[in-house]
Amino acid sequence: MNKEVFAIENALATTINKNIKFSIIIPAHNEELLIGRCIDSIIAASAPYKDQVEIIVVLNRCTDRTEEIALSYHCILVKEDSKNMSKIRNAGAKAAKGEILVTIDADNRITDNMLTEIEKQLLTGIYIGGGVNMKPERVSLGIIATVLICIPFFIKYGFVSAGLFWCYKKDFDAINGFDENLRMGEDLDFGLRLKKWGKKYNKKYGTVTQAHMITSCRKADLLGDWALFKNPRLLWGMLKGNVESLADEFFYDIRRK
Repeated sequence: MNKEVFAIENALATTINKNIKFSIIIPAHNEELLIGRCIDSIIAASAPYKDQVEIIVVLNRCTDRTEEIALSYHCILVKEDSKNMSKIRNAGAKAAKGEILVTIDADNRITDNMLTEIEKQLLTGIYIGGGVNMKPERVSLGIIATVLICIPFFIKYGFVSAGLFWCYKKDFDAINGFDENLRMGEDLDFGLRLKKWGKKYNKKYGTVTQAHMITSCRKADLLGDWALFKNPRLLWGMLKGNVESLADEFFYDIRRK
């Protein structure tokens, strides 16, 4: 499905079709360089779901062409200018009409079978939701070492898979979405709370293994592959979960160009 056809069908689906199956939420702060390829990957994965996928781009303090690009795809636009990823994602979820919510960052991409694999997992009735397998767009010794040193962080959050989250909107709402008191580590905190919520109904936290997300190495490109070792306070802040100055420095105020 090409961009123009998808734009027309997505616009019609938003205004006419009340039975949207998937709402894809993309937080975006000055993402003009990468958001197009993210949306293109979603379009490809949406092929089996004609008129059933809406893409919600949450514009966050954008001063570049991000809004223009999102409009060219006829995405649904939401604005949330807080330096708080939980508030940004939650704003997208509030606008969502879909039965299933999926979150993805604007610099990442998904394989063509991602949405079908997510639906397959949910239809089993076994899973409350979950994350996905991730593959970085490049690998280096520094990136591998960074993953290894983050193991205590993953232990803290029960080894929940992350990167891209998926669940029914009713379950997202039941756990009040992402914790807006957290400005760091909010993603794994969400996964852990979703996992706990599922246990009440004898459901598991799942990981999509037959599809994967291609993760951007943008931060490593900007800061260096060994950045975490040069800034150990960042790891401490991630483990603590809510260090205001670190959140701004490494996540919300980081320069993209």
